Amino acid sequence: MPQIKSQILEGSHAIALTVKNIAPDVISAYPITPQTHIVEDLAKFKADGQAGYEFLRAESEFAAASIVLGASAAGSRVYTATSSQGLLLMTEVVYNIAGMRLPVVMTCANRAVSAPINIWNDQQDVHAVSHAGWILLFAENSQEAVDQHILAYKLAEQLRLPVMVNVDGFTMTHTYEPVIIPEAAAIKKYLPAFKPRAGEFLDPTDPVTLGAFAGPASYMEIREELHKDLRNSLETIEKEYQKFNKIFNQKGDPQLEDQRSKIDNGLFEYYGPKKPKTILVAMGSVIGTIKEAADKINGSSRFNLLKGGVGVLKIKVFRPLPSSAIIPILKRAKYIAVIDKAIGLGHLGPLASDLKAAAQGKIKAKIGSFVVGLGGRDITEEMIIKIIREAGKVGDEARFVGK
Repeated sequence: MPQIKSQILEGSHAIALTVKNIAPDVISAYPITPQTHIVEDLAKFKADGQAGYEFLRAESEFAAASIVLGASAAGSRVYTATSSQGLLLMTEVVYNIAGMRLPVVMTCANRAVSAPINIWNDQQDVHAVSHAGWILLFAENSQEAVDQHILAYKLAEQLRLPVMVNVDGFTMTHTYEPVIIPEAAAIKKYLPAFKPRAGEFLDPTDPVTLGAFAGPASYMEIREELHKDLRNSLETIEKEYQKFNKIFNQKGDPQLEDQRSKIDNGLFEYYGPKKPKTILVAMGSVIGTIKEAADKINGSSRFNLLKGGVGVLKIKVFRPLPSSAIIPILKRAKYIAVIDKAIGLGHLGPLASDLKAAAQGKIKAKIGSFVVGLGGRDITEEMIIKIIREAGKVGDEARFVGK
C-alpha cells in the first residue's frame, strides 16, 4: 500500500473525513459544542455531493440517537456524535442501543456537564453512561482518533456491540495536528460494506423482534449475556488492532522508540522503566502532558526520591476494562497514581475506582486517585510532577490537583 502523506488538520475535520471514507448509510446528529465541527463537516460533504449517506439533522440529541437506532435496526451502517448534556439527553437510547445489540458508532467530544454551565473539556459526560454496555475507546491525539473510528466499525459490526470513541473536546476537536487519513479504498479492504446477518435486523420478509419485553425469568440472563460478550470483546479488540496496524502500516511514536520498555496492544500502552517506582495511569489527551513530565523526571538527577523512574500506562479501552492484562504492569511499581479528568462525586475518580477494585488482593502498590482538569482547567507538567511526588502520600480520598 503506498504511503499516504500526513496533513495538518483540525481534529474534528480529521474525524469527519474518516467517517466520510468509512461510508455509513445514515448519519444523524444535533450540533452541540464542542462536537459541532464534526457534524457540520459531514453535512457539508453531503450538501456538496461528496458523500452518499443520508444526513438527518435531528431536533435534539435524543432524536438523533433514536434515528440511528432505528436505521441500525433496519440493517444500515450508522454514525452519530455528541457531547456533554447531549449525551445525557441520549441516555435512555444509549442503553437501548446496547440492549438491542446494535452496531452503532458514536463520537463523544468530551465536555464538562452542568451545573454550573461549562463548555470546556473534561470526561465526566462519558462516565455518566459507562455502564450502558458500549465499548468505550479513548484517543490521545487526532491520529489515534482516526484509527479508532475505523476500528470501532469493525468491532461493532463483528461483535454486535455499540462503540463510542472519546476525544477530548477543544483539546483535540479544535486543534490542528499532523494526521494521516486512510483513503476510502484502503478502508474498504479492512472494513467491507456492512451486511447484517439474517435475523439480526428488521426485515418484513423475515420478521424478528428487537428489544422485546423480558420478565424476571429472562431479563437477568439477557443482561448476563451482554456483560459476558462485552468482557470477551477484549480478545477481538487486541486481534483487530494488530490487523489494522499491518494493513495501514501505522508506526509508533518515534519519540518513544528509545524507551526501555514499551507495550502497545490496542487495549493499553505502557512505556517507561521496566521496574518503575511510580506508574501514572490516565486516558485521553492528558497522556501527552504526562509523557513529557515523565520523560523529564526519568532523565533528571534532581529527583533522587524517584530512583527507578516513572512509567506511563495509557488506557485505550475503558469498557471493558482490560483488568487482567494491566495488573502485571501495575505490579511493577511501588506507587500508582491514577489521573482522572472526571470525579465520581462522593467517591473517587472513575478510573481510579475501577483500578482499585481490579487490584484488590492482587497488588501491593498503593493506588492514589488524583483529579485534574475539570471544566477545562489547564493541566501542566508541574502539576504532574507534583502528583508523582505525592503518589505515596495520598490516602483513600480523591485529591484535586490544580486548584
